Order: sequence, then structure tokens, then C-alpha cells
Amino acid sequence: PAQLPATVADFTGRTSFVAELSQQLAEADGTVMAVSAVAGIGGVGKTTLAIHVAHSAAPSFPDGQLYVDLQGAGTAPADPEAVLGSFLRALGAPDSAIPEGVDDRSALFRSLLAGRRILTLLDNARDAAQVRPLLPGTAGCAALVTSRARMVDLAGAHLVDLDVMSPDEAMALFTRIVGDERVSAEREAAMDVVAACGFLPLAIRIAASRLASRRTWTVSVLASKLADERRRLDELQAGDLAVKATFELGYGQLDPEQARAFRLLGLAEGPDISLHAATALLDRTEEATEDLLESLVDTSLLESAAPGRYRFHDLVRLFARASAERDEQPPNEREAALSRLLDFYLATARNVYALERPGERLVDYLVATEHQGLSFSSESAANDWLFAEAACFLAASQNLGTGSNLRRSIDLLMATSALAESGINLRQYEHAAQALKDIAHEADDAHAEARACSVLTALYLTSGDFGLADEEARMAGVLGAAANDPISSSYAVNDRGIVANYQGRHADAEEYVTRALHKFRESQNEPCEASALCNLSRAHIGTGRTTTAVELAEQAVVIYRRQDVSMRLANGLYTLGLALTAAGRTDHAYAKLTEALGIFQHCKLRLWEGMTHFRLAELQLSSRNAPLAASHAEQALHLLRGIGGRWRHANVLTVLGSALSQLGQSRRSHTCWNEALQVFEELGSPEAETVRELLTPASAA
Repeated sequence: PAQLPATVADFTGRTSFVAELSQQLAEADGTVMAVSAVAGIGGVGKTTLAIHVAHSAAPSFPDGQLYVDLQGAGTAPADPEAVLGSFLRALGAPDSAIPEGVDDRSALFRSLLAGRRILTLLDNARDAAQVRPLLPGTAGCAALVTSRARMVDLAGAHLVDLDVMSPDEAMALFTRIVGDERVSAEREAAMDVVAACGFLPLAIRIAASRLASRRTWTVSVLASKLADERRRLDELQAGDLAVKATFELGYGQLDPEQARAFRLLGLAEGPDISLHAATALLDRTEEATEDLLESLVDTSLLESAAPGRYRFHDLVRLFARASAERDEQPPNEREAALSRLLDFYLATARNVYALERPGERLVDYLVATEHQGLSFSSESAANDWLFAEAACFLAASQNLGTGSNLRRSIDLLMATSALAESGINLRQYEHAAQALKDIAHEADDAHAEARACSVLTALYLTSGDFGLADEEARMAGVLGAAANDPISSSYAVNDRGIVANYQGRHADAEEYVTRALHKFRESQNEPCEASALCNLSRAHIGTGRTTTAVELAEQAVVIYRRQDVSMRLANGLYTLGLALTAAGRTDHAYAKLTEALGIFQHCKLRLWEGMTHFRLAELQLSSRNAPLAASHAEQALHLLRGIGGRWRHANVLTVLGSALSQLGQSRRSHTCWNEALQVFEELGSPEAETVRELLTPASAA
């Protein structure tokens, strides 16, 4: 028999998978039974790959190749007994010799294969139970199985998980169908198309076929059609091929609990979801949730991104979401599930904040949650959770922040906004905070808007946009006072003092911070009191009162040490290092800054790690240790890439230029100074005059 279907003419890519499966089939001669099982999401190209490999291996199986579509993804999978009857007839058995019953037919099938070299392709299998009776049992034969289910219970099988195509493979397939001329003219649009297809071969084939049959369309036209997520699945159909129909087959096989989990998981925003978050979303026990998620992984409708983390293929997510809108009953269960997810994120963020900043009163003023949230045994574990979940809870905050969820969404940003100092998700924080601020303004919710302004203030301070930070802090103060919110109103005064320090308005800074200090002491908010003391110390440094600057910073460090908070202690040590530097106590300053640096590195706060290297560079420069100064400055530039803003970057360049000048590298030093001068002039910063003096010939000499 030679039953293999024709291979597709435009097969491309999959080199590693072809090699792996071909090697397995080549080893069939020396094994009892060579079985390879290819699993993957619907539309990923399992059948296409298997047929291509089978044709390539056909010469090694001169006695024939058997093929059957087991229809495992449909509602009526093929009966193994009927399949065996068909195979037996193909192998020459007369009808009169074919027994009844699957066991007897399977035994006869294996007997007829004995001493022969035959390849059997079992396509689209439902599960291992359907496949077992159809497997060869003697050396020289092989079976190649495709299925959406991972056949972990198929003994002795070589398991292959087929993923989507690489971007290069996807472009190659698209180009082979559409034609090189059209793709070359609009390569960027073509990349947008295959990305919108999630690099799924079926989706790419459908999109490319539609374009190939419409000569008046440009690639950009197709890309714009696929850009609309709400219409994307509807656009991905051509003739009897449809991505949605392929997914529908897998969805239709799920039991009610699996189907519910599939639908609700599709509603969650973010790149993936943790087991703990999914447990809250589904409102099931952790054990039951893990069983459900792993069962969806086994059906290839969900992917296990890492232990305890799960994700959808982009197109499957769209299908799951559409299924939730269509099938989830009652409809308010969708909103309830997402509310539980947001509740989980806020509760856990509150616990992280309380652990990292004991005594900080913000946790007392966050919206109450029903979920208890996760608990952590150490600051390190809590920090790891923030980094792992940031993209997910930011997406949830931005997309769920309406109606009764608005204040919870903003409080989630407020409790986690310090994470932006790590340089991760800074723009996502900004977009989410701005979106929620606009929603709060439209809803006339001064409390929510004030807190959104407070979040934006912190973000703009991190990015070095001090003018914007001051305006947001001013609004936070006005709105917070109107809403009687002690958090946003007190933070606003302290934040305006920070801005004034950065802008060299030290008298204004002292006035703002003194008011903030009174507010924090009045509310017995010790961590914020320590923060205000640090900012007041900076104001005293700026006005030449170094003795009191040191004293104020030392008071802050005492509070932080008493609170036993390593992350904020580093801020106190950093400020104390600056005050000691200004006071000429360089040895003590170096010790404090070095201690702060170690904490910032441990907490992954890239902004402050970079700024501490900058301060150490300044310190080494004042001590005429140019090589170390240059080294610290270069590390600061590396760490502050993409974070901290142009003003901070220019300050580091100024110090690096001075260090290079001491080392006799005048050309490089002038390059640094010129770049810094351009930034300071564009920003209207007073530091521009200092750099001009450095660039004068007399100064250089």
C-alpha cells in the first residue's frame, strides 16, 4: 500500500523537527517498535510536517505506507476496529479472514506486519487509547502519530511538541504563497501580517492565500485588516479553511469545567498568568486549578510557559475571549472573575508593600480586598513576585479600571510604582496611570484622580521629567485635599520638595519638605518621615549647610534601621553619603555609598544603582582618583540607559568627561562635555554654564 496523502508543494522550514523525526524513523530497523508522536495546537502544521517526513522516509519502508485520519479533533473519532479493518484489507487480507473485535484485528495486523518494513501514519488522533491497537509490534516498522493531545501515556513513544514557526520560517512560507515581488515591496507590512497570525502556519497560509487571490490588495491592506483584534479570527478564513473552526474543534472536546477555565483564562490580560492568579480568577482551589490548567496544556489549548505559569497562543486567546462572550453564563461571571483577579493582585501588592515598608501608612488607606493575597517570608521573595507579575498586574490595572474597579486599579499602581525605579515597565506604568487618571477625571472622582496624579509624579521623577512631575504633584495636592485623602495630599508636598531640589530651588524645597515632615509626623508615618528628612538634608546640602545635612540624613538612617527595611535604608544611606561628601568626609561617604550600592543591586533598583555609581564617580573625582571615577561613571551610563532621563545622563557625562580629562584623554572628555552641554541647553538647565566653563581652553589647560 502507498496511502500517504500528497505533500504540500510550498512546505518550508521546520528543519530541526524534520531532522529529529527522520532520525527516529531511520532507527526503526533496529528497534522493536519506532513510534513518534507529534503534538501541538490546531493549525500548527502537525499533519503537514508528518506527511512531509513520511514521504521523505518512504524509501526506507519499501513494503508500504499506511495512512488514516483518526478524526480525533471532531465529535466522532474513528473507531480503531474499523481502521484496522481498512488496514488489513490494504495489506491483502480477504474480508473472510478479518475477525471481529479490536483485539483480534490488532493481533492479525501485527502478524501481517511481521518481517515487513511498513510505515503507518496515524493522523489527528484523539488519545493514546485510540492509537494503541494501531501500532506495529515488530522491528522494521514504524508509526508516526499526530494529535492535539500530548501522548504522555503512550509507552515508548518519542514525543515531539510542535511549536509555531520562527519569524524567518513564517516569512518564508508567506513569501512562497504570495510571491517574492509583493513581499519585498512591503516587507515590514508582511512581518506585521505573520505576527498578527501568531506565526501559526494555518493562519499564515490562509492570510497569504487571501492576498494571493486578490491582486488589487497590497500587503498593507491585509495587515490593516488583521490589526483589529476583534475581527482577526473572522478575517482568517479562506474557502473551507478557518482558524476559528480549527480551535472550535478542540474547545468542543472539553468537559464543562475545562471549558469554563478556558473561557475565563482568555479574559485575563498580560503575557501569561501564574497558578496563584488563575486560582483567584477561576475561584477554585489551587490543586483543582492546577489540574485544570495542566489538562488544557495536554490538549494543546494552553501552554506551560514555565513551572507555575501559563499562557495562550495569541489567536487562541482571542478565541477563548470570544467564547467567553458567547458562552459564559450568567454573563456577569466574566466581570466577577476579573474582579477576583484584580482583588488578588491588589491584596498581594499590599502584602509586599507592608513587608518592604513596615509602618508606612499607605497600606491602611488602600481599598479593602476580599482576597488575602500571597504572603512572603522575605523581602527578596516579595520583590521576585513583583518582577514576575509586573506585566500582568499592570495590564489588569489598565484594562479593568472602570466603575467599581477604578480605585482598586489605581491603588494597585500606587502600591507597586516603586518597581518603575528598576527600569522595568516604566512606560507601561505611565500609560496605565494616565489612562486611569483620565477615567477618574471623567467620573469626577477626585480621590482616584489624585492618586493617579501621585503615581504619575513618581514616574516622572524616575524618568527625569521634573516639570511634569511638579505639575502632577500640584494636582495631586489640590485633588487630594478636596477628597480628604491624607495619602495623596501629603505625598504631593514631599514630591514637590523633591522636584525643587532637583531644579536647584532649595529654599522652595525646604518649605515643601518641612510641611510634609509635619504631616508625616502628625500621622505617625515613620518611613515617610525618614523620606522627608532625606529630602530636607538634600535642601541643606544645596544651601551649604553640610553639618545639619549630615544630621538630618543620620536621623533618617536611624528610622530606616529601626524599621529594618533594607530597600529604603539604601535611600537613607545614599543621602547620608551625599551629605558626608559635601562635608568633606570622603572616607565615611564612600562607606555609606558602597553600602547603599549593595542594597540597590540586591533589590534590582537600576535607577538608584546607576545614581550611586555616579555619586561614587563624583567622590573619586574629588579625590583625584580619575581611573576609578571613570569606571564608576561608565557603569552609571550603562545602568541609566533607558531610565533616569536626559538630565541625569548629562550629569554623568559631565563627570565622566572630567575623569577622562584628568587621564589626559582630551578628545573623549570634550565629546562627553559637548553631549552634556547640548542636553543641558535643550532642557534650560543651569548646569550648562558649568560645562561651558569646562570646555574653555583655560579650564582645559
